[in-house]
Amino acid sequence: MQDFLAQLPQQIINGLTLGSVYALIALGYSMVYGILQLLNFAHGDVYMVGAYIGFGVLTALLPLIDTGLWPAMVILLMILAAMIGCGLLGVGIEWFAYRPLRNSPRIVPLISALGTSILIQNAVQLTLTAQFRVYKTEKLIALDSGLRLGDLAYISTTRALVILAAIVLMIALTYLVQRTKMGRAMRAVAIDREAAATMGVDVDRIIVFTFFIGSALAGGAGVLTGLVFPRIFHTMGFNAGLKGFTAAVVGGIGNIPGAMLGGMLLGVVEAFTTGFVSPTFKEAITFFVLIVFLLVRPRGLLGSTALQKV
Repeated sequence: MQDFLAQLPQQIINGLTLGSVYALIALGYSMVYGILQLLNFAHGDVYMVGAYIGFGVLTALLPLIDTGLWPAMVILLMILAAMIGCGLLGVGIEWFAYRPLRNSPRIVPLISALGTSILIQNAVQLTLTAQFRVYKTEKLIALDSGLRLGDLAYISTTRALVILAAIVLMIALTYLVQRTKMGRAMRAVAIDREAAATMGVDVDRIIVFTFFIGSALAGGAGVLTGLVFPRIFHTMGFNAGLKGFTAAVVGGIGNIPGAMLGGMLLGVVEAFTTGFVSPTFKEAITFFVLIVFLLVRPRGLLGSTALQKV
């Protein structure tokens, strides 16, 4: 019991780090599902592309760090480049893979999403090879820097950066959805696409914007993952996408605060499993949590009962 209590604060920090990444991925799933009732299974691969974009920017700017370029500026440029690149990728996916199938039976765009996921994975493998890449985080942030919370826990600078960046992005998204004209239009389309179009909302524009924002968040999550867990590879989006989808379901898919809560909860569960049980079982227990929520509360923690249209 004493060992459990001694490790608990550190495992919570580890869980919040993982949960921050899962929450950003889950937000993309929830936003797209809320608008189109579509599970975008290519979303995890967009996250993977974001990690590669961040790696490319870091590789290009590394020589400039020695000449005086601030590491903080490099990190900011990495995140911005990944978010813009992945946002445009998300728009392209919507245009070519989903829009022509928008009025088809739901199984059709789902198959298209799976095909798009495989296409992105193989395109990255063919162009960049299957070789693992490693973020040189130590060139940006001293790996031994951080804050020690007494004798209870230690939070490294990279983990603090991931948690802080995720919180800032989540707050920005919440403000966008709740306080802006575009956000009101997004909520209107999510409630009733046909009624929103009747009231003058450009539905196609809103859907494109939703894909851009959701994919941009996934790209930012890819860079943050690379900074903390430096090794990236072309299939890394598969597991991360499943975890993000699980977080969205646990929180209540289609619900933005639910996606954030589900991501944090899933990250803490995974960290506790790794720290207190065994890393071998972390995947099994993670998806066991999904099964339990589907059985006990199919709507998720913050999900609401869907309205039946007549």
